[in-house]
Formats: sequence, C-alpha cells, structure tokens
Amino acid sequence: MMKVNIKKLNDKAVIPSYGSEYSAGADLYACLNSDLTVNPHETVLIPTGIAIELPLGYAGLIYARSGLATKKGLAPANKVGVVDCDYRGEVKVALHNHTEIPQTVSSGERVAQLVITPYLTAQFVVRDELSQTVRGEGGFGSTGSK
Repeated sequence: MMKVNIKKLNDKAVIPSYGSEYSAGADLYACLNSDLTVNPHETVLIPTGIAIELPLGYAGLIYARSGLATKKGLAPANKVGVVDCDYRGEVKVALHNHTEIPQTVSSGERVAQLVITPYLTAQFVVRDELSQTVRGEGGFGSTGSK
C-alpha cells in the first residue's frame, strides 16, 4: 500500500477514506462552514480542507461519486479533475448541479472520489506522416456495427 502525505488545512477536514477493501477511489469530503446550496445548472467549488503530496509520476483523478450523481444530480463539472503531483494547494471539487432543483451540500458529505494513478509524460515529435492502420482516419462512431 502506498503512503501519501496530506495536510489538513482546516480542523473540520476529513481525511479521504476508502468505502471498502477493494475500492479504487477514496472519498473526498466537503469542508464547509455551513450548508451550501447549489442552484440548478450552477457550478460551485467545494473545498475539502486538505492538501496532498502525491509521489512523482502519480496524479490524483477526481471522479463523481455514483450515489451523489444519481440521487442529487451533482457531479464534477469538468468530468474528471486532475491533481498534479507538484500541486500543494487545497484540493477542491468543481461540483455541478445537473438538475432543475436546488441541491444542498453539507460539511462532511462525500462529494467526489480520488483515484491515484501513475501517468506517463510524452515528448511530442512532429512527423509529415503517421503509420497506417486499418481504422485510418475513421472518427466518432466509425468502429460501430454497420
């Protein structure tokens, strides 16, 4: 198991936790002074009250929690947030209300999940031609059944 340093920036902050032994994502918790209303089709930044020190070569990917998305229609506005390994500021979740009803977020509520994953960086090389494949330039929907 990897050890990851975190810093509590607020006494009310909740340390990320896994819901089960084999969960890929650790729950991130809202760290608020009071309940926050998210109006229909509004996006708000939800503080977590923590900063994280990810190891070199790893990123933290912030995904929706399926329960929050299906029960309240709240999910990350950017679909997947990225916490880079050199970022030391507060982890925040850009939460969007996809419904027509105002939704409430309370302090200590699980608002997203963090998946820590290795990544590769690339050196992009400009070429006049790319290798040929069967698919070629076929784009959206090009590999579906006919």
